[in-house]
Amino acid sequence: MATAVRISENLLTDARKYSKVDHRSITGQIEHWARIGKCVEENPDLTYDLIKEILIGINELDHGEKTEYTFG
Repeated sequence: MATAVRISENLLTDARKYSKVDHRSITGQIEHWARIGKCVEENPDLTYDLIKEILIGINELDHGEKTEYTFG
């Protein structure tokens, strides 16, 4: 369900810039930042890079892109 939310002009300007680089809509960019921020608050000991890799892995699993891990 979509809900209108007020945000600052500065956040909107930043989202506009980053959304072009990351090929997301402005809304998608803000949702991405919110998702990352939520993960950071829930897992303060994890680095941004590790959180990003975990989210990528979850997305791949959701889309059936999985391979069995083999120990080398």
